Amino acid sequence: MKKTVIQRYARLIAQKGVNIKKGDEVIVRAAIDQPEFIKYVVEECYKAGAKKVTVDFSYQPISKLDYRYRSLKTLSSMEDWEIKKLERRSETLPAMIYIESEDPDGLAGIDQSKVSKAHQARYKITKPITDKMENRYKWCIAAVPGEKWAKKVFPHLKKNAAVEKLWEMILYTSRADGDDPVQAWNEHNAFLLSRCDYLNSLGIKKLRYTSSNGTDFTVGLIDDALFLGGSEKTIDGEEFNPNIPSEEVFTSPMRGQADGVVYATRPLSYRGQLIENFSITFKDGQAVDVHAEKNEELLRQMINMDESASYLGECALVPFDSPIRNSEVTFLNTLFDENACCHLAFGAGFENCIKDYEKYTLEECRQKGINDSMIHVDFMIGSEDLNIDAITRDGKTVAIFRNGNWAF
Repeated sequence: MKKTVIQRYARLIAQKGVNIKKGDEVIVRAAIDQPEFIKYVVEECYKAGAKKVTVDFSYQPISKLDYRYRSLKTLSSMEDWEIKKLERRSETLPAMIYIESEDPDGLAGIDQSKVSKAHQARYKITKPITDKMENRYKWCIAAVPGEKWAKKVFPHLKKNAAVEKLWEMILYTSRADGDDPVQAWNEHNAFLLSRCDYLNSLGIKKLRYTSSNGTDFTVGLIDDALFLGGSEKTIDGEEFNPNIPSEEVFTSPMRGQADGVVYATRPLSYRGQLIENFSITFKDGQAVDVHAEKNEELLRQMINMDESASYLGECALVPFDSPIRNSEVTFLNTLFDENACCHLAFGAGFENCIKDYEKYTLEECRQKGINDSMIHVDFMIGSEDLNIDAITRDGKTVAIFRNGNWAF
């Protein structure tokens, strides 16, 4: 991939992703698949005015060894320095950049029960600290191609060709392959905002999803919740784009109001393993039955991570006619596949979906119906013939999606 093209992509992440301002601190978290690109990201952050940029590199095969050989007690504990590091982050609120590239099956074969128990134990320690940071810092998730990821997406190509092809697809779907990606995102954000404005004007009480694959599902919405999309703002009003790419308009539903069955239309990569061809049945908001052709037990573990993991935290609307779906590539990565079609998410909801959320405490937002959980896992349910109707608070039925795309 041409150096000038990926430099523009790095600039997009720094300028529109986390919107670096003079004096900002930045933390970049990335695997070691594309160190040259991470160098460009760091440089663009400094050019935008950052006073300090720290890079935390990881290597998936070492993580796999840690999970295999460390005891559950060791995996579950946190050293004092780890806690102090997180506490300092809660005080300084650096912008966070997450660069994904890892093998979607790279943690296959590990003891997932052991991993779940370790995450549950650490979450009890970190939650009071991370709650202090909620909606107070800028963050962005983007991606670069790792070799093993690229080979899984394009198995018919040789390694270098697969990486190059995945670069091409990442840049295309991220609207970063043109001469001015920043302007492209300004226009895209304006379009997504127009979708949100219309949906927020309807006074929606419920959404009903139907598809020929068997999906027949109704979910309730919170009275004063909003649809969001594209750029967001911190409590202090700093704008950022949390996901590059992003095609979604989303909201957090009312906890406890979801009934029916949904069928996944794309594989889900969860903890380095793929869950494939699955369906979920909901009753009174909770997933009460799941089936999967591959890794069903992992799916069950996921929705039992805590008492709220089996409830929904997000309903996202994505047209089937989107750049990612039109690429005809299944990325085996949720950042991309969730933006190929409509999706739902288990676990934590978004307090900033509540109108004037900054006037409420986190607990008050959750009392209004925002789900609180240690997980947030998106899974795709959009299809070519998916229809979605809104039932409004004044009793009207309004078409939102017809045949997989916007009906307005």
